[in-house]
Amino acid sequence: MSQFAKRLTRAFLSALIAAVALGGQFAAALEVGDKAPDFSLQASDGKTYSMSQFLGNKPVVIAFFPKAFTGG
Repeated sequence: MSQFAKRLTRAFLSALIAAVALGGQFAAALEVGDKAPDFSLQASDGKTYSMSQFLGNKPVVIAFFPKAFTGG
């Protein structure tokens, strides 16, 4: 596996764990190759999306930026 793919995998899993933990749900440790749990998040467009909407249809990337570009 290339270095880029390893970094991308680690970043995705880290973002996924953070998103689930911040959603108030208990996040069990995930390993590479584990299926992502179903969860819902509000996107920057104001709509709420769930993992189950995309699972099996297209690749999913979650980018988590806490308070990015805000004064808070």
